Amino acid sequence: MTQQPANYLYELIEVPKTTGVCFYTKKDTGSYVPNHWHDAIEIIYMLQGSVDITVESSAYHLQEGQCFLIHSSVIHSTKCTSRNTGIVFQIPLDFIRLYLPNVEQLQFILSDPSDNPIRQTKLDLFKKTLTQMQIIDELRPEGYILRFNSLLFEILFQLYHHFSVKIFQTNLTHKTKDLNRLHLVLDYTNQNYNRPISIDEISQIAYLDSRYFCRFFKKHMGLTFLEYLNEVRLSHIYQDLISTQDTLQYILERHGFTNYKVFRRVFSEHFHATPSQIRKQLIKNE
Repeated sequence: MTQQPANYLYELIEVPKTTGVCFYTKKDTGSYVPNHWHDAIEIIYMLQGSVDITVESSAYHLQEGQCFLIHSSVIHSTKCTSRNTGIVFQIPLDFIRLYLPNVEQLQFILSDPSDNPIRQTKLDLFKKTLTQMQIIDELRPEGYILRFNSLLFEILFQLYHHFSVKIFQTNLTHKTKDLNRLHLVLDYTNQNYNRPISIDEISQIAYLDSRYFCRFFKKHMGLTFLEYLNEVRLSHIYQDLISTQDTLQYILERHGFTNYKVFRRVFSEHFHATPSQIRKQLIKNE
């Protein structure tokens, strides 16, 4: 199982044929991934440190020992400002559909911790199974795929019986159409983020009137297009900030953030520190 690179839009998840899922242990020194989504259930199990997750404008702080589930086609972002280690487990919906044909009628809910002792016991078993998957994935003894896949199906069984509820989804076709439109917009933004992108220009990519596009984007993404464009730039700037010794001015120019005053405000809102403080903290933790 190979680690997937971070994508900042609709995320295409590549999986090995031997398992059909993406499973890896991620050691993160710092990252910020703006709003994106994928056709997979994503499970994050924090082993060390913490991470901030935003799901459709709701913020969560995932701490060590906690598990979190993000449903398929749900817009979300992640932010890590200090070192952490976690299990990332992505199960494509097409894979689940092979064994649960009614998966579109299921909502998976994984609230950790739980006040219900019985539900907490089920959560502990779920996390124990994830840990067993991690161990077999790291050691990889002869025939390890057999053991990994047996644990994979155990996880699916637990998800179905312990952490799912049946729902009746309406307007599913309309939602898919909206996500496909957003895919075009976010993909174009990711390819051109380091230059100015006007509302008229991006509206044409979405095949929408500019006034309607602004309402459409804010409704689905929870922020304006300009705010999202700045967040994409910020994610690249943050990565360069912690992984290179380039000057801040050079980094800003490289990623198209020309308004320094706006940058400082946005950076402070996201990371509650200045760029120099982030760099000093990284050196201190090495």
